[in-house]
Amino acid sequence: MEKDPGAELPVSADPTPEPPIKPEPRLAPRKPRFSVLGWLARSIAALFGVALDMVMVGLTAAGAFVAVTLTDLPKTDVLKEVRLQEPLRVYSADGGLMGEFGVQRRSPVSFSEIPPLLVDAFLATEDTRFFEHEGIDLMGIGRAALSYVRTGERSQGGSTITMQVARNFFLSREKTFRRKFAELLLSLHIERTLTKEEILELYLNKIFFGHRAYGISAAAALYYDKTLDELNIAEMAMLAGIPKAPSANNPVSNPERAHERRNYILRRMRDLHYITDEEFRIASELSDQARLHRKEVDLEAGYAVEMVRREMVERFGQDAYREGYRVTTTIEPWLQRAAQESLRKALRTYDLRHGYHGAEAKHEIAGADDEQLDRLLDSARPLPDLIAGIVVRADAKEAQVYMGDGKRVALRLEQVRWARPFKNENSKGRAPRKVTDAVAVGDLIRLRKDDEGAWILSQAPAVSGALVALSPADGAVRALVGGYYFEYSKFNRAVDARRQPGSSFKPFVYAAALNKGYTPASLVRDEPISIRLNRRKMWTPQNFDHKTMGRIRMRLALTLSRNLASINLLNRVGLNEARDYIQRFGFDLKELPLGLSMALGTAEVSPLQMAGAYALFANGGFRVMPYFISRVENGAGEVVFEAKPPRACSNCWAYYEESTADTAALGQTDENLAERVLDPGLAYEMTSMMQDVIKHGTGRRALKLERGDLAGKTGTTNDVRDSWFCGFQKDLVTVAWMGFDEFHPLGKGETGGQAGLGMWVDFMGKALASKPEAILNPPEGMVEVRISKGSGRPSKSGGLVEWIRAEYADSLQGPKPVAYAGGGSSSGTRAAAVKRRAPRVIDELF
Repeated sequence: MEKDPGAELPVSADPTPEPPIKPEPRLAPRKPRFSVLGWLARSIAALFGVALDMVMVGLTAAGAFVAVTLTDLPKTDVLKEVRLQEPLRVYSADGGLMGEFGVQRRSPVSFSEIPPLLVDAFLATEDTRFFEHEGIDLMGIGRAALSYVRTGERSQGGSTITMQVARNFFLSREKTFRRKFAELLLSLHIERTLTKEEILELYLNKIFFGHRAYGISAAAALYYDKTLDELNIAEMAMLAGIPKAPSANNPVSNPERAHERRNYILRRMRDLHYITDEEFRIASELSDQARLHRKEVDLEAGYAVEMVRREMVERFGQDAYREGYRVTTTIEPWLQRAAQESLRKALRTYDLRHGYHGAEAKHEIAGADDEQLDRLLDSARPLPDLIAGIVVRADAKEAQVYMGDGKRVALRLEQVRWARPFKNENSKGRAPRKVTDAVAVGDLIRLRKDDEGAWILSQAPAVSGALVALSPADGAVRALVGGYYFEYSKFNRAVDARRQPGSSFKPFVYAAALNKGYTPASLVRDEPISIRLNRRKMWTPQNFDHKTMGRIRMRLALTLSRNLASINLLNRVGLNEARDYIQRFGFDLKELPLGLSMALGTAEVSPLQMAGAYALFANGGFRVMPYFISRVENGAGEVVFEAKPPRACSNCWAYYEESTADTAALGQTDENLAERVLDPGLAYEMTSMMQDVIKHGTGRRALKLERGDLAGKTGTTNDVRDSWFCGFQKDLVTVAWMGFDEFHPLGKGETGGQAGLGMWVDFMGKALASKPEAILNPPEGMVEVRISKGSGRPSKSGGLVEWIRAEYADSLQGPKPVAYAGGGSSSGTRAAAVKRRAPRVIDELF
């Protein structure tokens, strides 16, 4: 009899050919119920020629042991409700795969979905008498024993498919007599509980095929990228040969051994008349095309996927990895891709402005061949758009760079000219005059393609960034990027970083002032000030330009991001009152500083928090909370969670020309309607002032988008360690942040209006490309007021127009008014020096 070339593991039944009658496995009749004890007695007596009464005595003596063992076996309902472990899968809003978690890769199928010929392939190699025995094949065990006696090799196994199901599903791996005996009893129990088809379905969905693939469907997809009905006979035989020895018989890891076993199974199938001689000839001559077809994700979104993983483990524990949960997120693929592109471009562009940090590594490559160079490149972490290469030759005019797999590219002076050596955040060395000023032989460098498709020298950015975009309608996160590349740095700066937002926090302070009764026309003091922090320490804040503007309107103070004016305003509102009000935007009171520095954004927040807070300005004052999971289904396809977030009124605020908007009142609630926590008039005033930030202030770079429906605020922290822009349009709130993880300064000029806003503009240009401009009209209860541009006084004609909430039209200066300006240049749009005088002193002793 032919020896099975892949049978070093004794886990299958005897493969000896049966008479040339092809079995009809799916039509096999159920056997009548029988006595386990009587069946064992008759079988042993027949096999060994022992008197039946002697056998019965021995079996009776073992009865107590059997009874104890039987009590440990799983109940019938447990056998029928076996749940296969499936990985956790994460999907984008349109159903594209974003990620998968779990040790086992599995896609269970029903028995009816498995081609009969594929079943035959497994029966041919694992258990040809499957439809004849009752779970234990004594004839097969006997033949295996005789074969071992004759050859001294375990070339034939004695385990039936039913025994393998018992062992793999319900029993431990310990090698004891009791466990083996339990396996035999459980096999009989399974045969009396499940149909043959149900047993095969469990088996073919459970067995291991190597490379984390469990079950025949996952194996077909992994090795051939096919569904079961697409497999040819040769591929079926190849898959059937793997489970006995998933490493030794693996078509990828050990193709020669696997090919030998495949052909053995094909011969078995022919001898058992499962296939014809012609089918055998064709199948055995086919070359195998197996390779690892790992399921590529449809959308790269590592930071968002990790957020889902953490949330699922928090909700479901370790079962999250094995119960087959399918999580649908709120992520929009096209916006996610745009966000990643914009962030990566912004970080690379920052690096271009600040110089070249040099090679990532230096190697001694004298005499190295391509194979050795490939090994060196394998040590470089992959980065999107930044390909690693090794300089193998360099002179004044040109460098040759090895890119892997035998590919080489040339770098000339114009492709490295940008690489002035980095000295510090504010200083660079001179530009390269020859190629070898930038690179040398043995340098491990990064290259990227420019807009014309030419390779240029680049580098992995040292600076970090984050970008979050969400819908102000309900808080759904549409795009989220927490760094250049998740596999490069898994720290999610969009969610887990706590950074000072700088002046991007000022709108919340100004909103608190409007709520107290101030108006955009109210005057504030942009004047020197000293704040006594304690009995020994004074704080003397400054404007970014170290100038003052005197008494100016609130609108102008926010537009130009005047620090001193903002501190003056917060002091007049009252710190505690402002902190209480700012909680409406979703901030925890504990996060808000107990000092006037709060006006300058000294709280520590995340970009996601800021996006959620700005959503209230964008939707007209409705409290929505950011969320990123919209639905969770279990392995059976049942919905176990579905997000039903409160939504802002859809027709109460900004609108497009073809629609209309009616304003809901403050505090209005309805079923699933978010609570309105900002007065509509206040939300309009804030939006109008933040539109001026873009039109006339620190956010003017956004004018390149040529839209009138954008609003937002820049943010820069001390020593330019953080660069923010938080802004919105009717349908999208986007927050962009850039900074170093180690809190190093970004350098001169890298303010929120440069680094952060550059990222924001690039993204919003893509995100809003197909959207018309939204229209926002003053809500009901607002009146038009004219004021003098110079003094801020009400004016009957000319001057500036302000839309003010009607109840404050006669008290524009608010509850603690500042005397009107004299009308000079101190209320203009440019900073002007004021008469030198001692700064006002404010006590901040709490």
